Amino acid sequence: MSRWAEIWDWIRSILIAVILAIVIRLFLFEVFVVEGRSMYPTLHETERLMVNKIVYHFDEPQSGDIVVFEYQPGRDFIKRVIGVAGDKVEIVDGNVYINGVKLDEPYLPEDLNYYDYGPVEVPTGSYFVMGDYRQNSMDSRDSRVGFVSRDHLKGRAFFIFWPPWEARAVNSEVE
Repeated sequence: MSRWAEIWDWIRSILIAVILAIVIRLFLFEVFVVEGRSMYPTLHETERLMVNKIVYHFDEPQSGDIVVFEYQPGRDFIKRVIGVAGDKVEIVDGNVYINGVKLDEPYLPEDLNYYDYGPVEVPTGSYFVMGDYRQNSMDSRDSRVGFVSRDHLKGRAFFIFWPPWEARAVNSEVE
């Protein structure tokens, strides 16, 4: 094989790798860094997680999903979906009620104490999201965030990979 043929093989391999990486990042998966404590104890500050960007092209977001959404251009939030379109959400004495039924939230920290809210009905095409550390979470209860439009959802978190000794699947179950 000539030297130029070998160089061309290297260039072609690098180009294919770069194109694949761009396609994967744009359409399939993206890495996000957890900033802040609003999802504690489920997610910890500085953890890095993988977000499935394609899942909501085939399925609807569900209560319990941990989602990344664009809060403002260039600023993303990570929160848990609590209510979907048509749900009536109310918070009384630190308990969340969806359509009058108390939500079982075993992922919440024990020492939680936050204010009453609602009732509100989640509009069509929108979601009510909250952080797991409710005392320190700018979420749908805050008028600056409000209901999150489906158009702003970037994807569903599914795997924490950094730090490696904390690698685990992201639990998104709500009962």
